[in-house]
Amino acid sequence: MIASVQGNILFIGTDHLVVGVGGVGLRIFVPQTVLENVGGVGREISLSTHLIVRETELTLYGFGGADELGLFEVLLGVNGIGPKVALAILSTLSPELLKSAVLREETAVLQRVPGIGKKTAERLMFQLRDKLDFTVESAVNVPLVADVDAEVIDVLTTLGFSIVEAQTALQQIPRDVKEVEERVQIALQHLGQN
Repeated sequence: MIASVQGNILFIGTDHLVVGVGGVGLRIFVPQTVLENVGGVGREISLSTHLIVRETELTLYGFGGADELGLFEVLLGVNGIGPKVALAILSTLSPELLKSAVLREETAVLQRVPGIGKKTAERLMFQLRDKLDFTVESAVNVPLVADVDAEVIDVLTTLGFSIVEAQTALQQIPRDVKEVEERVQIALQHLGQN
């Protein structure tokens, strides 16, 4: 129904934006990755959107690109996963990290998402295996999510960095560095902290 929205940001909330389009302010729920990259009020933004129609409300969800939107729609197809949980997944895990976790059957990665316990993570894992596209080429390009990496991400997010910042810093760490403390130190240097 509404495939995309382009307009000026009127308001930035904790989980949504209000985007002005033709004199109308649309409240669009977005993942944290979008909120962290919008810039500020007054900036122009373009979002790929998904409209959910319920008896009592219309809710619009927005994403930075078609890939994120596609993944959101795949997540909605999983039994027991509604739009808020799907949005929480995309706010906590990058699409690459999610695919990596599913490909390698690492339920602990999914359990980092608020509101997802062990059973839900296992059900998600089982159902997403059939729904996500894992060609040989994409499987090779999916990064490995090791327990050490999970610990580094946990430390960085505890220190106040976003999951996106933590994952970006993690990609800068050489693979031959194995110790958690050393990996955290390198990540902090990348993030401009000492």
